[in-house]
Amino acid sequence: MKLLLDTQFLLWWLADDPALGDRGRELISTQENLLFFSVASVWELRIKQAIGKVDLPDDFADALAGQAFEALPVTVGHANAVRTLPALHRDPFDRMLIAQARVERLTLLTRNAVIGQYDVSAILA
Repeated sequence: MKLLLDTQFLLWWLADDPALGDRGRELISTQENLLFFSVASVWELRIKQAIGKVDLPDDFADALAGQAFEALPVTVGHANAVRTLPALHRDPFDRMLIAQARVERLTLLTRNAVIGQYDVSAILA
């Protein structure tokens, strides 16, 4: 399976946070799965870090680079795909992840039930 981790799952994994849950931990640690994180998630986290909403470790970039995840850049095609999404959710970063998952045919790993309302492959774990 090709999984795109949403921003929260990415953080939980890197922090070994119990909030990740058994199902999330299993999906991410299964070697047969191809794992992706979006550059949009890094962008979101750095914005939140700058305004004091999230505390990232100094070695965040190194910790991320040390994972068996593929970085998924934001492309013009992804940005254009946001245009076709229904207005179910206002968060621009989540909308980008949804568009990326649709364009790249990835399954989005999330806990956000609103994302499950979109026409996108998603696992709510």
